[in-house]
Amino acid sequence: MSHLAERLGYHAEDRLLLVNADDYGLCHSVNVAVQEMLVLGAVSSATVMMPCAWAYEAAKWSAHHPQYDVGVHLTFTSEWGPYRWGPVTRTGDVSSLVTAEGYFPSDSRSVEETADTAQLKQEMKNQIEMAISLGMSPTHADNHMGSLYGLQTGRHFLADVLDVCAEYGLPFRLPRYVLQENGSIAPPDMQEQARQVAALADAKGVVILDYLVGLPFALGDGETYDALKGEMIALLGNLHAGVTELIIHPSKVTDELRSFHREPEKRGMEHRLFMDEDIKKVLQKEGIRLIKWSELQSLQQRTKKSSQS
Repeated sequence: MSHLAERLGYHAEDRLLLVNADDYGLCHSVNVAVQEMLVLGAVSSATVMMPCAWAYEAAKWSAHHPQYDVGVHLTFTSEWGPYRWGPVTRTGDVSSLVTAEGYFPSDSRSVEETADTAQLKQEMKNQIEMAISLGMSPTHADNHMGSLYGLQTGRHFLADVLDVCAEYGLPFRLPRYVLQENGSIAPPDMQEQARQVAALADAKGVVILDYLVGLPFALGDGETYDALKGEMIALLGNLHAGVTELIIHPSKVTDELRSFHREPEKRGMEHRLFMDEDIKKVLQKEGIRLIKWSELQSLQQRTKKSSQS
């Protein structure tokens, strides 16, 4: 039963789904796919990687189409060999966040091991400020490659993330309940850690998710579109009551994408999935309601006002 669903005005046993297109702004091919899906209502929202070369196009489009929910994909890693990016901070020390060449490191472990908290917090704010300066009204925030969650070494930056999200009025991608790969509830020690971080979010007035799900990023050996669709249908059938976010990474499959991306075919498949009539029928049959991040943001604003009055 979901307290969050009720606070949003739904029933506690409703299955509510946010489908977020990550990596908006990564390249033009991603932007075209994400914009198409937002317009068709095939995704609930997208999040922009502000440090990337095509973030300007993504943010400007979002500014001109404020009816679609777009947030900030807080980015501290740069994982593709031939195509790299670094901090948006132009004044101030960001030396702990970058490699010798001045780019973000390619893996989350490096962020956890070397990032200075004050520098990381400033870069977070600057990524959000950059989105706002380009005319965006961000609806939420999340994190590229999980670099802020402490998944590799246990050193996380979530207290700072939640401070920044509270300051800018942004709900954040953080699951209150941790699921295992098969969709069942995770072991007690993981649950306890999630409970502590959720309590921190509550204390800071930041709205978070009940659950977070997704399919593997890489294409499996011999994996076909139909096999992927079958996996997605199974995942949707196993959703718990409450608010779940499902992460996808859609793109058009082009020479641009292939020039740097190791998984272009999978990105193309994820672009097709939520425009597929079979998936739409499953959502309908299962009674799953697509909701928007702006609903969580409105709840966060209302809660803040009532606590101040």
